[in-house]
Amino acid sequence: MSEEQDLETLEAALAAAIEAAEDERALDEARVKALGKKGAISQLMKELGKLPPEARKARGQALNAVKQRLAALVEDRKRALKRAALERRLQAEQVDVTLPPRPEMQGSVHPVSHVWEEVVEIFADLGFSVAEGPHIETDWYNFEALNIPPEHPARQEHDTFYFHEKADGTRKLLRTHTSPVQIRTMETTEPPIRIIAPGRTFRCDSDQTHTPMFHQVEALVIDEETHMGHLKWTLEEFCKAFFETDTVKMRFRASHFPFTEPSMEVDINCAWEGGQVKVGEGDDWLEILGSGMVHPNVIRAGGLDPERYQGYAFGIGLDRLAMLKYGIPDLRAFFESDLRWLRHYGFSALQVPTLAGGLSA
Repeated sequence: MSEEQDLETLEAALAAAIEAAEDERALDEARVKALGKKGAISQLMKELGKLPPEARKARGQALNAVKQRLAALVEDRKRALKRAALERRLQAEQVDVTLPPRPEMQGSVHPVSHVWEEVVEIFADLGFSVAEGPHIETDWYNFEALNIPPEHPARQEHDTFYFHEKADGTRKLLRTHTSPVQIRTMETTEPPIRIIAPGRTFRCDSDQTHTPMFHQVEALVIDEETHMGHLKWTLEEFCKAFFETDTVKMRFRASHFPFTEPSMEVDINCAWEGGQVKVGEGDDWLEILGSGMVHPNVIRAGGLDPERYQGYAFGIGLDRLAMLKYGIPDLRAFFESDLRWLRHYGFSALQVPTLAGGLSA
């Protein structure tokens, strides 16, 4: 067999290996075997020096032609492999535009959190701002400044969570209401004051309608002209907005709270149908909150002059509001982290309460 035939046979074998490469790694191995420094063509090029001048020229031209054809073949195969890889990727990454844009959300907003936002939305529309305070309080802010006498039952250990006594005889406690925020606000804010104070509170109590930790929102208005009529109007507007009813009847009953004078329990009309309560309908009454005009001693404890300033305050249980509005029978379930309960009573994270769009829509 002549040298030309040997070269044609070698070229055919190397070309077949290049065409058979199924990925870029195999193609590179075939290229190195054919055209690398130690490849078949390079080895033949090294032998040119042993040939006579005329034979060397012809042999060199033939080897260069083979080298160019194999290099072109390698480039063609590389492009073909890239196209095939792109096609496979496109097939594997197809997007079905009929599918939802994102997986269905699994979590939900707790009813108390949703009611919290509802209440804030309503009072923000009425011109109230939100104030906050610490969960761990002193006796002064939680009791003394609120005109609660030393012998009051709320100060006893069966009702309040106390910390260990300090060397000076004082004890911190977990706040039993959000009323301390009222004192802290009066100390730092010049009237007129119009705030609500939502937050966690703590008491030694546990049954179907009471838990050791619960949520309250209290309101405080202090200025030089506020009177009982403003309190009644505010509560009426709140109840109509929160329970999403056009009319609501309210009944104010005389009561006693150390921090307000006069003090009133507030009832709203309702109807009981099928084990559920409907607010704004019927002739039955349901107690929802306590309220009154701020006691002069409380205003004085907040650093203001009760001869110049007056105002009103009221407090509502957020958990109780959630139970009434959304038909939740047992308060203890709020804190049991039962996923089935949360899915049933919870709200979508995108379901933000607004007065324009509907609080519970």
